[in-house]
Amino acid sequence: MKKTTSLFYILVFAVVFNANAIDTKRPNIVFIFADDMGIGDVSHTTGKAATPHLDQLAKEGMRFTDAHTSSSVCTPSRYSLLTGRYNWRTTLARSVFMSPTKTPLIKKDETTVASLLKTKGYHTACIGKWHLGIGWQLLEKDQKVEGQQGKGWNIDYTKPAVTPTSNGFDYFFGITASLDMPPYVYIENEKAIAIPSVSKTFHTPSRMGATAADFEANKCLRDFAAKSVNYIDQRAKEDKPFFLYLPLTAPHTPIVPSEQWQGKSKLGKYGDFLMETDWVVGEILNVLDKHGLNENTIVLFSTDNGCSPSADIPDLISKGHYPNGNLRGHKADIFEGGHRVPFIVKWPAVVKAGTVTNRLTCMTDFIATCAEITDTKLDDAAGVDAVSFFSTLKDPSYTADRKAIVHHSINGAFAIREGDWKLSLCAGSGGWSPPKGKNLKGLPPVQLYNISNDIAETTNLQDKYPEKVKALTNLLQSYVDKGRSTEGKQQKNDREIKIQK
Repeated sequence: MKKTTSLFYILVFAVVFNANAIDTKRPNIVFIFADDMGIGDVSHTTGKAATPHLDQLAKEGMRFTDAHTSSSVCTPSRYSLLTGRYNWRTTLARSVFMSPTKTPLIKKDETTVASLLKTKGYHTACIGKWHLGIGWQLLEKDQKVEGQQGKGWNIDYTKPAVTPTSNGFDYFFGITASLDMPPYVYIENEKAIAIPSVSKTFHTPSRMGATAADFEANKCLRDFAAKSVNYIDQRAKEDKPFFLYLPLTAPHTPIVPSEQWQGKSKLGKYGDFLMETDWVVGEILNVLDKHGLNENTIVLFSTDNGCSPSADIPDLISKGHYPNGNLRGHKADIFEGGHRVPFIVKWPAVVKAGTVTNRLTCMTDFIATCAEITDTKLDDAAGVDAVSFFSTLKDPSYTADRKAIVHHSINGAFAIREGDWKLSLCAGSGGWSPPKGKNLKGLPPVQLYNISNDIAETTNLQDKYPEKVKALTNLLQSYVDKGRSTEGKQQKNDREIKIQK
C-alpha cells in the first residue's frame, strides 16, 4: 500500500512539474532596436541621462561589451539584423534608402528571423520603423493640389505596400523610414491607415512631405509602446510563442521628446529623448511581468549604429555625457563609434543575471542564435554571416566561436576585425567625421589598429605590421569571394564588390 501511494505522488509530481516546465526551445523573443544611440548613452555605462529600465535589463541579464552592427547607418544594419547576411552583399553599396517607393532590400524568398521562427510555430510582429523599402505604387498621374509641399504626394495610398508581412511577419504597425523622411503616415499590415492630406516636416524644411492630418512625430514612441503592450496582452492569451521586433524611431532626428519628457534630463532634448526611449523598454518589461512571461522571454536591446552628430555631441560632452563612450567617430563612420553599440540580453531561464561578456559579436548573429535555440537548421543560403551566441548566453566566458567580423561605413568603406586587430581599408573615417573628403591627402590608404590597447584608434600601425595588413585583407577578400563568412556552400553576392577604392 505504501509503495502504491508513493508511486502515486511521484507520478502526480512529475505531471505537475512537466506542466509547469519551461520550454527553453521555444521562448518568446522581443528585440528592441533603438535608432542612433551610442554605447555611452546608457546610464549603467557612463551616460548622464537616467535610463533605469535599461539599467534593470543589464542587472538582470548579460551585457555584450564588444557588439557591433554590420554597418554604421540605418537601412543596412536593419537588413543584416533580420537576415544574418552582411548588408554590403546586397545592391545597396552605400548610404540608406531615402524613398518609400524603393524595391524592398529583403527579397521575398529570403530567410529572415521572422520567417525562420514561423516554421517553429511562432506568431511574429514588427512594430515601429521599418526602413527596408516599402515598394509603394505610384499614382498614374501626378495629382497636384494647392498646398501640397515636399515629397510623397505621388504615391497611391489606397494600394497595398510591400511591408514586413512579406518577410515572415504576421503583423506590422509602423512607418516606412525615419521621422525626417516623408511620407508621414502609419501603416498597418499592408495599408496606410489614413490618406495624407497635409504637408508637414518635423526636422528641416527640406524634409517636408505628405502627412496624415493627425500624425505627429512626438507621438510615435507612445504609439509604438501602446501597440506593443497590446500585442503582448493578446499573445499572452495564446499557447504559441511570439517574436516581437520593435525598431524604435529614437533618439534619431527629429529629436522630439513628448511634452511629458521635456526637461527631464540635464542634457537638453537629446537627453530627454533618451529617457523616453528607456521608458518604452520599461513598458515592455512591465507587460511581460504582468503576464508572468519574464522567465522564458528573451528580451534583447541594441541600436542600429552609434550616436549621430545631429545630437550635438560636443555640447553633450561639455555636460559630461559621452554618447559614444571613449570611441573614435560616430554614426556613419568606419571608426568604432560608428558601429560598436550597446547590446543587452535578458533571459532568466538561461542567462545568469548581472553577467558581462567580451565576445566579439555582430547583429548578424541574431538569426543563427534563434536557429540554435529553436533547434532549427538554416539552409545554405540563409544566415551566411551569422554565428550563434547561444553558448555565450549560457557561459559568458565562451568567446571563441566568432573568428572575425566585417564593418561597413555610409560611404561604402570596409574594415575587418579579427581578435585584437582591426584593418580599415580607407584613409579616413569613411563617413562624416574628419579626416574625410579632401583632407585625406598624404594619409596611408589603410589603417591598422590594435583594439585591445588602442580602442580610440589613435595609432595607425599599418607600416609596422604589413604582414597583418596582408592577412586581414586576404581574409576579407575570401569572405567576399565565398559569398559567406561561415562554413557552408559558396553563395553569390547581389553585386560585384571591391573591398578597396
